Amino acid sequence: MGRAFEFRKARKMKRWSAMSKAFTRIGKDIVIAVKEGGPDPDSNSKLRAVIQNAKSVNMPKDNIERAIKRASDKSVGDFKEILFEGYGPSGVAILVETATDNNTRTVANIRSYFNKYNGSLGTSGSVIFLFDHTCNFKINKTNIDIENLEFDLIDYGVEEVFEEDESILIYGPFDSFGEIQKKLESMKIEIISSGFDRIPNNHKDISESDRLENEKLLEKIENDDDVQNVFHNMKN
Repeated sequence: MGRAFEFRKARKMKRWSAMSKAFTRIGKDIVIAVKEGGPDPDSNSKLRAVIQNAKSVNMPKDNIERAIKRASDKSVGDFKEILFEGYGPSGVAILVETATDNNTRTVANIRSYFNKYNGSLGTSGSVIFLFDHTCNFKINKTNIDIENLEFDLIDYGVEEVFEEDESILIYGPFDSFGEIQKKLESMKIEIISSGFDRIPNNHKDISESDRLENEKLLEKIENDDDVQNVFHNMKN
């Protein structure tokens, strides 16, 4: 198995563990998607993907429809997506994806977390090169031959295909998201969820005490309402 498989296995139990956090994150994703491409999922592929993700975490239909309607209101402000780069104790590289309507607040909060837990907030480009930006799709594996599927998708940028429980995970480069999504839809394959990951090129091995310090920092960052995703290169 490749790096995407190992990365997914390590993060499986952490992603969207708190349902309220999942709903908050998806609500922001809906606003961003609607502002960019309109409220009709048939003509807005990004919104279609977000709705699939909402359904995958059992977000009520009424909640989804209200979020789309609210996002369509011109008086509702947009969320700005900002990427923060920094280092935790012992030089663990950390990437923080945020969606915020108040940049000043978010910058101050993220900086305070790094400072409090013996880390340092870096400048743009200081950490991002240590990670590969990838896209992923989760589909139901019923009646699907995984080898044939991989063969069908390889020309669309897919790099890894593997099983996870009752599903199949598909990984490719970030820029291939649209092409892979279109191909799966043309094949009449139902997409359960999709998204983006930042997979570290290598992992940093640290002491147990430094691991605990980094975990405190990561937990603090992840609990911030403006934070969408957190990635690091700490060895599991």
